[in-house]
Amino acid sequence: MGAVMGTFSSLQTKQRRPSKDIAWWYYQYHRDKIEDELEMTMVCHRPEGLEQLEAQTNFTKRELQVLYRGFKNECPSGVVNEETFKQIYAQFFPHGDASMYAHYLFHAFDTTQTGSVKFEDFVTALSILLRGTVHEKLRWTFNLYDINKDGYINKEEMMDIVKAIYDMMGKYTYPVLKEDTPRQHVDVFFQKMDKNKDGIVTLDEFLESCQEDDNIMRSLQLFQNVM
Repeated sequence: MGAVMGTFSSLQTKQRRPSKDIAWWYYQYHRDKIEDELEMTMVCHRPEGLEQLEAQTNFTKRELQVLYRGFKNECPSGVVNEETFKQIYAQFFPHGDASMYAHYLFHAFDTTQTGSVKFEDFVTALSILLRGTVHEKLRWTFNLYDINKDGYINKEEMMDIVKAIYDMMGKYTYPVLKEDTPRQHVDVFFQKMDKNKDGIVTLDEFLESCQEDDNIMRSLQLFQNVM
């Protein structure tokens, strides 16, 4: 009731002093206009049109607007470099060391290998991980594990990714985790995937193994939750 009366009183006051209100709105308008212009001069990269991104992703225009607002708040320049990406990611995993996993994840987002991630890169990957088909999610995950981008995954690459995930989750999450647990996990994982036993996993082997093995799919789902 007090809030309503306060609002009513405020309206009455405004009606008695219209010239002051007009001056205030004029000031606000020009202040916002100046701030918008200043912000635009600070932006190094402007994203593609929302209509184009809407056609390329599984997000609506409204969702893209919300995502861009959050992205711009964290990265006013319109792009994010690896160091900033690591700092942002570390906030979500305070009980572990997320730096190595964030490094691998950043390079998976940075598809053009320019050393920076644009908003388009970010929402394209996010669209796949959140709303892509199983096949699309698996292809993206394969690219994450393929650290040197040679089109194959070897055991050491898989070990590096899995260990980075365990390090990120921290002992708070896995208090009784043994040091050799990541290695054991990878040994089982890799043995199932490397169907011709040539020491590498191709994309076709990865896709086939994941889709025919429920345990692998569940494990990958857990890993995708930290992306």
